[in-house]
Amino acid sequence: MSTDKFFATLTQCRDAVLPPRAQSWLKTPRGMWTFFAAIHLVFLTLAGLLSLHGEAFSDTSFYRLWAYVDFDGSRVDGPSPWVYPILALVPMAVAYIFGLGPFLFIWVLMIAGLNALAVGKLTSWGRNHKAIPAALWWISFTTLMAWLGFARVDGLTAPVVLIALCFGVASPFLTSFILSVATWTKVWPAAIILALFTVVKQRIQVVLAGMLVTAFVVALAMAMNALPLLLNFLLEQGDRGMQLEAAFTTPWLWMSVLGIGGARMYMNQDINSMQVDGPGSDVMSFLMQPLLIVAALLVAALIFWALHTGKRNGGADRTALLLFGSLALVTAFIVFNKVGSPQFMVWLAPAVAVGLTHQWKAWRVPAAMLIAVAMLTFVVYPLFYNALAHNNAIMAGVLTLRNLLLVVLFVWSVRQLVIMGRDPLAIPRHDAGASPVVSETAAVVSSADTGTASATGTASATSAATDPADNPANNPLNKEH
Repeated sequence: MSTDKFFATLTQCRDAVLPPRAQSWLKTPRGMWTFFAAIHLVFLTLAGLLSLHGEAFSDTSFYRLWAYVDFDGSRVDGPSPWVYPILALVPMAVAYIFGLGPFLFIWVLMIAGLNALAVGKLTSWGRNHKAIPAALWWISFTTLMAWLGFARVDGLTAPVVLIALCFGVASPFLTSFILSVATWTKVWPAAIILALFTVVKQRIQVVLAGMLVTAFVVALAMAMNALPLLLNFLLEQGDRGMQLEAAFTTPWLWMSVLGIGGARMYMNQDINSMQVDGPGSDVMSFLMQPLLIVAALLVAALIFWALHTGKRNGGADRTALLLFGSLALVTAFIVFNKVGSPQFMVWLAPAVAVGLTHQWKAWRVPAAMLIAVAMLTFVVYPLFYNALAHNNAIMAGVLTLRNLLLVVLFVWSVRQLVIMGRDPLAIPRHDAGASPVVSETAAVVSSADTGTASATGTASATSAATDPADNPANNPLNKEH
């Protein structure tokens, strides 16, 4: 089945479930914000109910304990607060401002506020109607990720990265500044910084912004008398084994399920992580960090090649390269990582959401894959994680399928970079008139308008950029001959 036929089938399934009037309403600013409010109200209500009983949920139980002991790792059993970069402690302290009880509610409220800012920036606060379906996709993906997005630090950084990508190559200093703040909160946005540095002309601005944020972070650590702990989040990872959900753990996962070679699953109490041990797992665990670094550098080199080869082949679209490169690097950070926590899937959404506003047809494939990834991840965690941890073959199969999709997503994003280098115009800057479809991502939010004109293979005269500065036609950084 061709890609167009596949998405046509998804569109038909959507149409059978969602009436045309509802589809049209969802694509209005009022519909989008109502959908946003409904989803976030559900999570805020659940968080409020748990908070009324003095409870937290998932990793927020650790966060509020760390805040309670003033982030003194010697006073807690289990994971230390310094497994995170220092800026992650700031929202934890804010959520603890009224004590243990309301911690979860305030935490979820902060994430809801950041999500609102991200959706607002993505759609120019509803004025950019062509970006609304991308926002609906983002909200739908967030819903499927559930507490993995609302009860983890990753849920704070994802909307921040989305906002940064909306500024993109038009404002390299501001983009780098925002991403640097996010990186000192959770490491993964460093992948986006690497893509930004590779793509923009003003690389010195990217570096200066990072240095400015880092200087503030060092000053904060000194004020907290925590300077020796500043880089602990890097050192803590070195001794970790192969986490159960990591892509490269899959062979040992099945060895454990099938009882081969003495492979076993066990809980690493120090970091609250399920790991798998077996023949050769120690060697693979040692190799994963250098392998991750090599993979990231190779992808960065590919972005650089695509940029300069694309110039010779008709023009390099720097915004497209930033987005495809960001997805490739973030996916590499997941696929080539010995840590495979389920909340890592949240990292993939910002580049896809912004990509959908620029090139819907080009980005509908990863958008659909990520909906499938989110659904499979939800089945594994939280629904049947206990079964997986007890060698359930069905859950091992679900996790294997999820990891296979991640590998496919990595290959797809690398292939897009190759295409951008060989023939930049093969991926249009914008599909003129093509209306995005929630159904195309297997039940998300939007539909193709009747009378849509196809612009495949050519650059459109208009762009669905979130701001005029992000429009490739208006932004001199996007195109060079």
